Amino acid sequence: MIHLPRLYAILDASYFSDSQILFSTAEELLAGGVTLLQYRNKSGNAREMLEQARELKRRLDGAKLIMNDRADLCLAAGFDGVHVGQEDLSPKGVRKVIGTILWLGVSTHNPEQIEVADKTSADYVAIGPVFSTASKANPDPVVGLEGVRQARVLTRKPVVAIGGINRANCRSVIEAGADSVAVISDLMREPRKSAEDFLRILG
Repeated sequence: MIHLPRLYAILDASYFSDSQILFSTAEELLAGGVTLLQYRNKSGNAREMLEQARELKRRLDGAKLIMNDRADLCLAAGFDGVHVGQEDLSPKGVRKVIGTILWLGVSTHNPEQIEVADKTSADYVAIGPVFSTASKANPDPVVGLEGVRQARVLTRKPVVAIGGINRANCRSVIEAGADSVAVISDLMREPRKSAEDFLRILG
């Protein structure tokens, strides 16, 4: 069983006007205490993604780095794991690419998907969106804190809550049963201070 830190930072390339801002934000998050970070790039081409991923790997020594969607790029960049959604490569397919050692996370949005994910080789299960979120064009229906509580009952794997989580509500998400909270937008402004705030609140 893997051990997840309370804060799981997601670095979404669409938030940044250029690579240098993405890299400096990542470094600030690391300085603020972030130890687990996912690189997400839904619109870049493979070459751009690999270049950014390799640079993140070079700069973020000591942090665990997770690649969103792309098992092949995870290996090529020397990342520590992959996170896949419901429409991506299956957990079984990902394992064929990355082997048994690297971390694998799976997104779920309802009890049925959690039960399926629980039977896979995934190391953790993500549930969301917990609250309404602006980081996806067509988000799934909000599951609320009740969705987090359900997830906690349905799986013994570590649970990551995602979607609209900020400093004001993150504590309630942990209290509902999540092991970790994944955060995107509330880490973007003053990333170092934001990360420190989250870690203090999450205890």
